[in-house]
Amino acid sequence: MMKKYVVRLSDEERQRCREVIKKLKGTSQKVRRAYILLQADADGPAWTDQKIAAAYHCRTQTVENLRRRLVTEGFDIALEGKQRQTPPTPAKLDGTGEAKLIALRLGKPPAGYGRWTLQLLADQLVALEVVDSISHETVRKTLKKTA
Repeated sequence: MMKKYVVRLSDEERQRCREVIKKLKGTSQKVRRAYILLQADADGPAWTDQKIAAAYHCRTQTVENLRRRLVTEGFDIALEGKQRQTPPTPAKLDGTGEAKLIALRLGKPPAGYGRWTLQLLADQLVALEVVDSISHETVRKTLKKTA
């Protein structure tokens, strides 16, 4: 059966894939995509999708999708993967909320407490109606990001 999307890498693209593999540069998915692209290259080994899937522990659909992405969207997107346009959930704190959180953190803790805990900060943000609800983990990540 003829492949609808045929992978033909240029020398430069082949070299980039080899560098990613050699240096293990990037995520594990990026390294796997580099391996798959090299093996699927019609001017190289030209392995079948089934053989590639078995060798790199993925589904044949993954290999087919990567072939299609290379042909339709280009080498960079095929290797790097697509970046999400919007996060899966919107951020709880905007710039103003972050500023209030930091101001809270730098202020005196409530009576009876020696220092602010993440849960105390989260509860205080809700009490001040900065947000409807927020977890201590979001507070931690926000403070870590700004530190």
